[in-house]
Amino acid sequence: MAEKKLPRSAYELREGETFKPYTHGETLPEFTLKAIAAGIFLGMLFGMANTYLGLKAGLTISTSIPIAVLTVLAFLAMPPFGRIGSILEANISQTVGSASSSLASGIIFTIPALYMWGRSPDLIQIITVAACGGVLGVLFMVPLRRLLIRDEHGRLPYPEGTACAEVLVAADRGGSDSWPIFLGIIVGGAVKLCGSALHLWREVYSMAVPLLPKGRIAIESGPALLGVGYILGFRIATVMVAGTLVSSLILIPGIAIWGADRLLPFYPETEALIRDMTPGQLWTRYVRYIGAGAVACAGILSLIRAIPTIWESFRVGIAGFRRRLGGDQAVERTDDDLGMPTILGIAMVVILFLAFTPFVLGFVESTTVRILSAGIIGIFAFLFVTVSSRIVGLVGVTSNPTSGMTIATLLATTGVFLFLGLQGPEAMAQAITIGAVVAVAASIAGDTSQ
Repeated sequence: MAEKKLPRSAYELREGETFKPYTHGETLPEFTLKAIAAGIFLGMLFGMANTYLGLKAGLTISTSIPIAVLTVLAFLAMPPFGRIGSILEANISQTVGSASSSLASGIIFTIPALYMWGRSPDLIQIITVAACGGVLGVLFMVPLRRLLIRDEHGRLPYPEGTACAEVLVAADRGGSDSWPIFLGIIVGGAVKLCGSALHLWREVYSMAVPLLPKGRIAIESGPALLGVGYILGFRIATVMVAGTLVSSLILIPGIAIWGADRLLPFYPETEALIRDMTPGQLWTRYVRYIGAGAVACAGILSLIRAIPTIWESFRVGIAGFRRRLGGDQAVERTDDDLGMPTILGIAMVVILFLAFTPFVLGFVESTTVRILSAGIIGIFAFLFVTVSSRIVGLVGVTSNPTSGMTIATLLATTGVFLFLGLQGPEAMAQAITIGAVVAVAASIAGDTSQ
């Protein structure tokens, strides 16, 4: 019997080579009660942790890898005891868990604004926002699967997805092949304990750059970031570092030099002068918006480039639907997508629900505004699902700029509202809710793509 392992083609493809999935030709248990139960439990656990982390530090992390590891342990602890189950069951469990915890990214960057404005949405409203965004995120990702995950295989590494695959394949082999996973957990936990809890060394080192006003470079020695960098590889990790250096050594010093003699605050800042702001404040008030514009521009360009493949995906989806109606089931299990009529039908139901039900988008008491808001959600959700699914393929979920996509959505939405004369607290709440649904869609699409 051939040894169970990921082949070289799982990482890179040679000219003319095609990749066959690990479970090609096998029929294994997949959507089971055990897998769903373990995924929901782990999703709740990591969802709470990610929410706390995001609200405290303004950053959420990908939970795919730790949930993949803990899925193996959970399966061993569930009856019948001592059995891991099929690799597809484990994959369903880690997908449910990581997708559940990724909801935090979309909610925590938007909903707190409503509380700051004295508008406290109830639990059902928040759940509805998350559910609508999550459904749109998954649906809009399906036509992109062939483009980003199948056709770009070997070029888009999907680092967390690759790491999860290694974890689950090692568990599927069993025996001593699983020990590096748990050794990594122990070493990473020990390093984090010594740095964060015992303070035996500093986790963040920073220094000012001579001759550059407000120029500063910093490095963080966290095991999670080191692990993600290793998974990403040198080329993509270098791209990420280059973006940081552009911000720290070009944009921030440039803004500092330009604003050194300004005697009035520069929008969007309304109080502090540029010369009195720290590098962190300059990043928050100005560089972040530049990044949001870059993300939006990249999203538009990616969408334009993807139009031929999206159309091809629609065509193949419709053809597959017709084959199923005719009783032809020749499509391989690993290449069988949700039918295009189903995708369009469910997406339309969600958008119509948002348009004609004031429960979510009812801050402005106007059916016309709700219809407009639902249309904006549909457009920007599809746009940033495309962006998110591709970005996480390059740099991973932890580096997915969900906040930047949310800012870009809010800028466009408030621009449309201003053009139509919609202002005031109601319009602000309407815009932030639109941003919440889009942010959840982008976040879910990115995580599910892994």
